[in-house]
Parts: sequence; structure tokens; C-alpha cells
Amino acid sequence: MTDTTPPSLYAAREPIFPKRVSGSFRNLKWVLMIVMLGIYYVTPWLRWDRGPQLPDQAVLLDLANRRFFFFWIEIWPHEFYFVAGLLIMAGLGLFLFTSALGRVWCGYACPQTVWTDLYIAVERWIEGDRNARLRLHRQKKMDFRKLRLRLTKWVIWLLIGLATGGAWVFYFTDAPTLAVDLVTGQAHPIAYTTMFILTATTFFFGGFAREQICIYACPWPRIQAAMMDEDTLTVAYRDWRGEPRGKHRKAEGADELGDCIDCMACVNVCPMGIDIRDGQQLECITCALCIDACDEMMDKVGKPRGLIDYMALSDEPRERAGEKPRSPWFHIFRVRTMMYTTLWAVVGLGLLFALFIRSDIEMTVAPVRNPTFVTLSDGSIRNTYDVRLLNKHGEDRPFRVSLTGHPTLRVQLEGTPYETVDVPANETFLQRVYVIAPPQSDPAAAERTDFRFWVEDLTNGDRAYNDTVFNGRAN
Repeated sequence: MTDTTPPSLYAAREPIFPKRVSGSFRNLKWVLMIVMLGIYYVTPWLRWDRGPQLPDQAVLLDLANRRFFFFWIEIWPHEFYFVAGLLIMAGLGLFLFTSALGRVWCGYACPQTVWTDLYIAVERWIEGDRNARLRLHRQKKMDFRKLRLRLTKWVIWLLIGLATGGAWVFYFTDAPTLAVDLVTGQAHPIAYTTMFILTATTFFFGGFAREQICIYACPWPRIQAAMMDEDTLTVAYRDWRGEPRGKHRKAEGADELGDCIDCMACVNVCPMGIDIRDGQQLECITCALCIDACDEMMDKVGKPRGLIDYMALSDEPRERAGEKPRSPWFHIFRVRTMMYTTLWAVVGLGLLFALFIRSDIEMTVAPVRNPTFVTLSDGSIRNTYDVRLLNKHGEDRPFRVSLTGHPTLRVQLEGTPYETVDVPANETFLQRVYVIAPPQSDPAAAERTDFRFWVEDLTNGDRAYNDTVFNGRAN
């Protein structure tokens, strides 16, 4: 009888236990992990003196006051284009590195990779290297030793996750104050909720999901092909040198074997559990640990290094023909990567230019349209405007409001007989302003008269302006 049961489209996950490896790429990953985690955990505690009325946290996302502080830079809500520019630079940078070196972001700097690497290091430290962890995993009985090792590992994972969530919330308020509030139970429920969510996701993603996040949840593996071409340097296996592979080097016919001794070292160290000898695969994150493992084995058997290496697809015909591959710099500095670099630099220079030319005072003018104008008892025509004055300084400043455009127009500030107003530090101040034209003047008779509002910081002379119109009787 024929079995008509359709094949399953789902395969249960096989846990991956990467083996310890040493080498230049592994050392690079250690250095980058320490630097990036150090920056993430330490940055909220850095101080920066901005004066008595501003926070002294060097990097702060002050959502309550809708501002972003980054050392000496202060970004206001209407300056969100700086944040948008940084996001564009990040995207272009990702395109650039992927075009030049494949998925190096995934292999070295992606948060999922960094925290998973850290969790695997903790797991290896507690349970042992690959073979020991495999034996523990295959052990069906939960004895005291297995329970002790698992609980110890999970507790440390939870502490890492808690530190991760704690560091994140410190970016949004004063870190020392929030730390005390968290310990004493006085912090806002949102802080505890955020920490719980980030602790749980870090614990699950780094400890259990691991490569599944990269394969199924992350969209980048599916679009990376658009960023890569035949000149992209990526991790690959030189099959023309390694095949046919075989272990028996002293048996008959061993001279016909390639350099690969089929030791499986490249597979055993791969955090994604793939065999790079099968060619390029969606799961490969270009971490290059297989290069370190293979080079180590080539040294032991007296073969040249580079059986697995960073290489470009366009160099394959040259190497198969016995020629030397082109320099890596040839593949890195090409039209595509230079285009990305140019775009990245243009956006960066544009942001720097905008940062240096921005003023510490700003104004916006909104004419009051109901009514369009008012006729006073002496026949003068008055228009009303809502003027918002922004003082980015860390102290109160006196601002003077004036206008240019027609000599008969004059300014009157509501609530004061003077043309000056004190604007509080780091605030937007709303001032109602009246512009008056004499009865027989041109602006009073005309339909519209263009003029310009000016605001001057009387402390340092900085000025800002805004163009608007005066509505007369003919309107």
C-alpha cells in the first residue's frame, strides 16, 4: 500500500553547540564585543556639564522635555532631520559594508550576534566545550549536576538580560537617580515593564532562539543579495583545492585527494551550524570562525592556509587557472562601494554643516486670521500675530522683537510697553505681537504688505527672522 501522507514542511530545531576556536577573527570578535558592550553599558553614566538648568548626563533621550542630548549637542523636536540623517547614514553604511565584505555587520556588530556570543561564552564557561555540552544535552536524566549547571547558566543569563534592560532605560532619564528609584521601588511602572521585556527577550533570543532569529526573524539575509555582487569579499571554500576530500592520507590514492581532510572543524565552530563547503547559504553570517578553524587544521597537517578564506566570486576562474587572486583592495575600492561612500560622506557633511550653522535662537510666526485685521478708534489698522520664541541657551535671555519692510509699521507686544521680553532657558515662549499701521499709510490702505519680523538676543547679539504679511483695508 502506498503511503500518501504528505511530507512535513517543518523540521524540529537541532541545538547548535559551537566549539571553542582561536585565531585572528575570533580575537577580533572578542575585542569588538568588549568595546560595544562597554559603550552600551557605560555611556548612560558619563557626565557632561551643561549648566545649572540642564541635565548633566552626556547622552540622554529626554522624552519628557522632547529633547536629545549628545555631549555638547542638543537636538530639539523640530530638528528631527538630524536623527533622520543619522538613520540614512546607518543604512548607507550597512549597504557599504555588505557590498564590500558581505554580512560583516551580522557576524561582528549585530546586537543579536553580540549577545548570543556572550551567552555562548557563559554556557561554555559553565558546562564545558562542545563535546561536554553535547553529552549534557543528550543526557535524559535530570540529576543534581545537570540541574546545578543549568540553573547557574540561566541565572547568569538573566543577570546579563537584566543589565541589558537596565542600561536601556538609563538612556531616557538620569541614570544615578533612576538606579536608586529602581532599587527602592519608586521608579515609574514603565521603567520596570521595559526592563522586564528587554530582560526576557535578551534571555530568550540569546540563550534559546539564537540562530533562529537570524534565519527566520531577520529580513536582512533575504535582501543582502541586492547589496552584493561577484566582487564582494565573503567567506568561501576553495573547493578546487580541497576536493576530493578525505581523511586517509597514507592510504592508496591519497595523492589524488585535495587539501580538505574532512575534519568537520569548520562545521563544529559555526554558530549557525552550517557547512561552508556546501557553498554560500542564507544562514551564513560571515563571522569567519570557520577560517580560524580551518587555518589551524591546515597548520597541523602541513598544508597552506586559506582553504576557507575571504574571497570574491570573480576571482574563482583566476584561481582555478592557477593565477593569483587580485588584491582585496581591488574588490573593496570599486565603483559600487565608492558610490556608497560618497553618498554616506555627503549626508554626513550635510549634517555637520547644518549643525554648525544652526542658531541658538529661533522664531516662528503665525498670523491670527480671525479677524484678519482690526480698525482702531483712531483709524489705525492692527494685525495680530502669535510669535513663538525659542531660547536654546541654558539661561534666561532678553529678546527684542522688531520689524523691517515698511517705515510706517510699528510693533507692540501684548502685556508690556517695551519691545523686549524675557524668554526662559531651553524653552519655547509664546508672545502675542500686534503690528499697527497709521490710518493714511500705504500698508493700511493696501491689501497686503510684506514685512519681516526680527528677534535679537540682547545678550550676545544673535538674530533670527521670519517673513510674513500685513493685511490692510483692501483685503
